[in-house]
Amino acid sequence: MPVFSMTGYASAQHSSANSAEQANPPTAQLGLEIRSVNSRFLDLTFKLPEDLRQLEPALRDLLSTQLKRGKVEVRASIEVQNANSVSDPSPKLLQRLNAVQDNVKAWLPLANALSVADVLRLAASEQSSHRDWSQDLIPLAETALKALLAARQREGARLGKMLLDHIAQLRTLAEKSIPLVPQLVAQQRQRFLERWKEAMALTDGSSLPEAAQDRALTEATAFAIRIDVAEELTRLNSHLDELERLIKKGGEIGKRMDFLIQELHREANTMGSKSAALELTHISVDMKVLIEQMREQVQNIE
Repeated sequence: MPVFSMTGYASAQHSSANSAEQANPPTAQLGLEIRSVNSRFLDLTFKLPEDLRQLEPALRDLLSTQLKRGKVEVRASIEVQNANSVSDPSPKLLQRLNAVQDNVKAWLPLANALSVADVLRLAASEQSSHRDWSQDLIPLAETALKALLAARQREGARLGKMLLDHIAQLRTLAEKSIPLVPQLVAQQRQRFLERWKEAMALTDGSSLPEAAQDRALTEATAFAIRIDVAEELTRLNSHLDELERLIKKGGEIGKRMDFLIQELHREANTMGSKSAALELTHISVDMKVLIEQMREQVQNIE
């Protein structure tokens, strides 16, 4: 199953004549746009003209079956025009508008009279309202939704590839840090022994007693325990394995990946706090930079 991003855009249009009985039947164009961005849950918003408002539940059901997460905005529009790009108002409409205007003038003498543009706009609105869009909107929405899923899949594939590249870089950094701890422990043990020798030399100049040497080794062992990051590296590699498995599995994996990213950051931060060498500190910082970049991209995965 592919990885899906929550970011995408798709649009579709449908045109048809309102009436075949007219000489120049007005043409209605139905347009639908779907925009999607990241969100913790599925958040559907519809911006529909009055003629399509009753179809919102059907649109909501359609999108809910295919989309699991994301802030999704559905916008529909209707444009009506005849062959001459001007709607021809019917005598019945003109008579009704004239009566309404006289009634308004009786109460509001200073009201402006209807212009030709106003009449044409109202005529176009009347023609569009006579059409039943239920047979056109849902198939159009299915077409747009299919295009949206394809766009989200393409974006998801790009995100998956980028995350796999970052996982490989994190593994490389983890491998670099593995030999550093034994080296630090050996260096610290030698440093403790040298300090004990110097301290004993200041007293009577005798050789280093066995008890003092044991104390130095004990201090070195305690130091090794404090800076040991083997557990952190083991957990980090385990999280990377799980992330890689999820990316290859695909599907609804965004929330699980977000949790794993938090755990990765925790392990990298602990490694930095245990660091006793500049090189290990640099590795921890590089890890956190990569993990933060991954966090930003995982926020967009469904």
